[in-house]
Amino acid sequence: MRLLAITSVFPNSLLPKYAPYTWQQCEALSKRCDLEIFATIPWFPMPSQLARFNYWGRDLGPVPSQETLLGLDVQHPRVLRIPKLGFSIAAATYAASIAPRVRRLRPDAILATWAYPDGAAALLLGSALGIPTFVQVIGSDLNIVAKKASARAQLRSLLPRAAGAIAVSAPLARELTVLGAKRVEVIRTGVNTRVFCPRSRADARERLGVNAQAKLVLFVGRLHKEKGLAELLDALEHLVAGPNSAELVVVGEGPYRRELERRGAKLGARLRLTGEVGLEGVADWIAACDVLALPSYGEGTPNVVIEALSSGRKVVATDVGGIPDLVTLPIQGELVPPKDVQHLAEALGRVLSQPYDETEVASSIEAFDWDENARRVLSLIESCA
Repeated sequence: MRLLAITSVFPNSLLPKYAPYTWQQCEALSKRCDLEIFATIPWFPMPSQLARFNYWGRDLGPVPSQETLLGLDVQHPRVLRIPKLGFSIAAATYAASIAPRVRRLRPDAILATWAYPDGAAALLLGSALGIPTFVQVIGSDLNIVAKKASARAQLRSLLPRAAGAIAVSAPLARELTVLGAKRVEVIRTGVNTRVFCPRSRADARERLGVNAQAKLVLFVGRLHKEKGLAELLDALEHLVAGPNSAELVVVGEGPYRRELERRGAKLGARLRLTGEVGLEGVADWIAACDVLALPSYGEGTPNVVIEALSSGRKVVATDVGGIPDLVTLPIQGELVPPKDVQHLAEALGRVLSQPYDETEVASSIEAFDWDENARRVLSLIESCA
């Protein structure tokens, strides 16, 4: 089968540590089918204007049109994005920008790895060219992006055309059904168990320059308000003042970084912002931490929770999306309501004050690898295409 993956959520030579989960999935898919990857780059005639509205806040123009990245051959088609017009025409301009390439390629099927605008654009193209098209959703694309009126209206119109849809959690699958998707399958994301496994906390802290005696809370993800970062900082201030005084390490990039830097002036050395660190870097920070915190307002099935549990680290997270399907036992950590600083602080305090068996945490989760994820994805595509 010749499969075309269309995604704007993928690493490139300027952002090599971005979106490792999409790269891992594509790597696994490439071993099972003839995979072409269109990792699109937003484009506008005035790059400085576009950069202001980018997730990255920078001009991606220097990214080459084609490159071999971490062993995968990747094409980077430019897709027109007009600042300030937002979501209203994003799918249409996206589809129009890559239509000639897709027409020449004529794949057997298309897989879009993000709902909007990637998925909507792919469905426009698939409908026009008679190519079975599949849309995968992972969390923020439905929980945040698809809540915007224009994006939601377009997805409601286009998702019924999908040959199939993939959700990483049951709540996301239900939302896809509400939006009109006909055949929806829940396929959880994979985890690299060779990288994310129990490792020495002391060794990791020595490599990262972390005090061996510190109580360390870790956040990994996109720096966005909806990830509950304001509540996490408030909870940290409670912990700083109490008997379970803790430090917080925030791994990732995003629009909330400026606010984190502003509030970090008050917390001083108790808050560390690392930026993007890549897969191995995430594994090091998970190994170094005492607890992973993910107080999001909404989630799919977050990779980082699976990675933390597979690494033998407890998790304190909100009771949203697919997280309750992962954190099901007391040995794995605690769940709290979203936007509840007091419960978040109390749960973090309890986990930090109680030693736990890392191997018991790691053995408590049934995680499958990316090869199994790819097998299930291709099984759905082949049965519907």
